[in-house]
Amino acid sequence: MEFATITIQKRDKGVAWLMINNPPVNAINDTLMDDLEKAADVLEDDPDVRVIVIASQHPKILLAGADLKAMIANSADYAGEENGIEKGSMRMQNCFHRFSTLEKPVIAAINGHALGGGCELAMACDFRIMGKGRIGLTEVSLGILPGAGGTQRLTRLVGRAKALEMIFTAKQLEAKEAEEIGLIHRAVNPEHFEQEVTEFAELLAQGAVKAMGLAKRAVNAADLPIEKGLQIEAKAFAETFLTDEPAIGLTAFFNKEKATFI
Repeated sequence: MEFATITIQKRDKGVAWLMINNPPVNAINDTLMDDLEKAADVLEDDPDVRVIVIASQHPKILLAGADLKAMIANSADYAGEENGIEKGSMRMQNCFHRFSTLEKPVIAAINGHALGGGCELAMACDFRIMGKGRIGLTEVSLGILPGAGGTQRLTRLVGRAKALEMIFTAKQLEAKEAEEIGLIHRAVNPEHFEQEVTEFAELLAQGAVKAMGLAKRAVNAADLPIEKGLQIEAKAFAETFLTDEPAIGLTAFFNKEKATFI
């Protein structure tokens, strides 16, 4: 499948890099969202892809926010259409949420600015590794608010008080500070960025990624009442036995060997 705004690079050990390329600044528009959703479907269905890395071909930007010029140009149309702007917000939410629910590990490789929508996409990924650039939700400085999942995901990651502080002040964090508050998982030297991301992705890819996907489904249910979460966990646990991974893992355990899932 060909895409207008992204490319997919399948590398060693089942790691696929989804590279965003929507010049000039990787702004979010309908074409990019269509491509991201289609790519998520393709990568989830591809048995050779075990881990997904979302990165950028832009040297300074992972992903910019929504196309503000288009938003302003269309504001009159939105005003005349019932819930038009709300539908636009939900469109972005649903696009990014696709990666949050994709049942394979997803890593955001942040080696440039991830502000506004870029931060929201990164937060929808399972892991965030950051080298250079700044990350944050800057929408309030423009008189709007994060509308692609940012208010919900940031609160879950860093807590209500810190989320409100960052959103109200439109604060932009460099990698180390973002790591300290738990917004990203790892701040790395930009000179070794791709190597660090690759090593972590390949480490995940060597594991039981089908079990990881099912565990991700159960973890995503942790915000539900615990009775419902436990029910989803039990069902996911049972589904692991529909794959070949328990046989591989348990056989290796009893033979005192390291399991080889690839």
